[in-house]
Amino acid sequence: MKKLLLLFLGLALSSATAAAQSNLEPPLITVTGQAEVRVPPDEVVFTLAVENVDKDMVVASKRTDDSVKQILTIARRNGVKPEDVQTSNISVQPKYNTDDMPYESREKVKRVLVGYEVSKTVAILMRDISRFDDLLADVLKTGITRLSNLEFRDSQIRKHRDEARRMAIRAAQEKAKLLAGEIGQSIGPAYSITEDSNLPVNGRITQNATTYSGSSEDTESATAPGSLSITAQVTVRFRLQ
Repeated sequence: MKKLLLLFLGLALSSATAAAQSNLEPPLITVTGQAEVRVPPDEVVFTLAVENVDKDMVVASKRTDDSVKQILTIARRNGVKPEDVQTSNISVQPKYNTDDMPYESREKVKRVLVGYEVSKTVAILMRDISRFDDLLADVLKTGITRLSNLEFRDSQIRKHRDEARRMAIRAAQEKAKLLAGEIGQSIGPAYSITEDSNLPVNGRITQNATTYSGSSEDTESATAPGSLSITAQVTVRFRLQ
């Protein structure tokens, strides 16, 4: 009975040792590959704000609506589809002569109603970026108050990100070959591939909001969006041979 128990323990230890050896990783080399693809933007998204103040709320509303209609007409004339234009943030609020004063100075001045401010915003997606300057120059004549959220984007970001991934993989492979060769070895098949998902999602450039005051003739559009940076990074573990 004792001999049988010892035999059983021996077999169990042999099995455990064999299992542990089978779970050991082969000799590996771990490298990181990075790549960047730079492309010019091919579309732009921007938001226009239209505000009018008048003691007669109906008059202020009509002026704002007229300006918005002009913007929509200009957008269509420049090839913007109706589904790429959206109006939002419609608001009406009273304006007083003390609104722009420091808080401590308001008590010294009699509060007088200046009028009612009626405002609307118009968001436009322009897919033909070459016509942006012409559209903006025409829009400035409609009495917009602010141009905000000016964002240049890449409509084919998936395609360009995949290209960056391919370049990153090639960079990792070349690095592994170089390092292994320096110690007289070579690399075999990849053991694992991991993509760094913490990289920022680029493919867009956002510019600061701009407030326009005065006539449109004082402002000339000279937009230089530059290029978009689309990056990828992978970590690859190759077998050493």
